[in-house]
Amino acid sequence: MTLHDLPTLNAVLNATSAGLLAIGYVLIRRGRRQAHEKAMRAALLCSALFLGSYLIYHAQVGSVRFQGQGPIRTTYFTILISHTILAIVIVPLVLVTFWRARQGRFDRHRAIARVTLPLWAYVSVTGVVVYWMLYRL
Repeated sequence: MTLHDLPTLNAVLNATSAGLLAIGYVLIRRGRRQAHEKAMRAALLCSALFLGSYLIYHAQVGSVRFQGQGPIRTTYFTILISHTILAIVIVPLVLVTFWRARQGRFDRHRAIARVTLPLWAYVSVTGVVVYWMLYRL
């Protein structure tokens, strides 16, 4: 694997995290708490690996300019801005949500998870969209 493979790895990690979040949601709705916990831990691991890989890549390469023009450029930057802002917001939300579950504070865990899950899923999915638009268009 080379440095230039990292954006694809990052997209795979984001997509995997999004899939695991969906699986975790279905599992908890079905009352399968232990399986839910495993899926959510795996989603957290994928997101952490993504963050490490992302930071390594951009520390070496710097910013990558979007080459598209016209309406697709506006679309790209709209998605990128919302993704970036929520990616910053989601880190403490995920950590608090995880911590509350680890502490057995499931009432408080559920309350924040209702916010964390859709935002985390959005960040994961839009991460893949940003990758696709930046490297595959």
